[in-house]
Amino acid sequence: METLFFSIAKLVGFALKVETWLLLALVLAWLALLRGYQRQAHALLSALIGCLLTIAILPLGEWLLAPLEADYPPRAIPAQVDGIVILGGSEDTSTTRHWGQAQLNEAAERLTAGAVLARHYPNARIVFSGGSGRLRDLLPGHAALADVSGELLSSLGVARSRLVWEQQSRNTAENARYSLQLAQPKAAEQWILVTSAFHMGRAMHSFHQAGWTNLSPYPVDYRSKAFRDGLGWNLGGNLNTLNTAIKEWIGRVVYRLSSR
Repeated sequence: METLFFSIAKLVGFALKVETWLLLALVLAWLALLRGYQRQAHALLSALIGCLLTIAILPLGEWLLAPLEADYPPRAIPAQVDGIVILGGSEDTSTTRHWGQAQLNEAAERLTAGAVLARHYPNARIVFSGGSGRLRDLLPGHAALADVSGELLSSLGVARSRLVWEQQSRNTAENARYSLQLAQPKAAEQWILVTSAFHMGRAMHSFHQAGWTNLSPYPVDYRSKAFRDGLGWNLGGNLNTLNTAIKEWIGRVVYRLSSR
């Protein structure tokens, strides 16, 4: 059932990407031109150009992420922490495997902040939770995941002996469940959860659903900024952030409805 949910979620995610719809509009315009429907083709092309200009200039994704991030402003670190859970998603495993050097993506703060916390709490246990979220890795014979987290954390001064890598999970609900099985936190222990601020609401919900208690959020990787700072020409960046925002909002609704 979990594999089915994961597969459906990935396929739906591909369908919801903004570029999928932009490409569909372009194909429909092309077909309309081939069939001689000039008016319809011009309307589609005009709409497509308008959408591209809007996405390129306006930070629509940031506006959608802003209320999610506002729920979890930056936090002061607690006085006592017994364990740290760092959610994956910051590793560029394919590039790491290709070049043999640990590489991170735009969510790098999850790992760098985790390293800072690990050094601040030298006796805290550390669970790095993140397997593969790629659909193709369901196929037999896929390449093993690169240990990006271990390489980066150790290079930042965190002993590998402190790190437990949970690499079975493929989504946030599995992050929560498998991390709990590995960590087995005691009732009196205080743990903190490190993930992107926009993702923290869904993550905390899943961890509570899995049975975690005494878990505090430590949000990082904020994407939204002041209105005027987000204006400009940035088609690629704005498109990526918009896809992230759409995915997170839909994921939050689905997780709430399915009690994940």
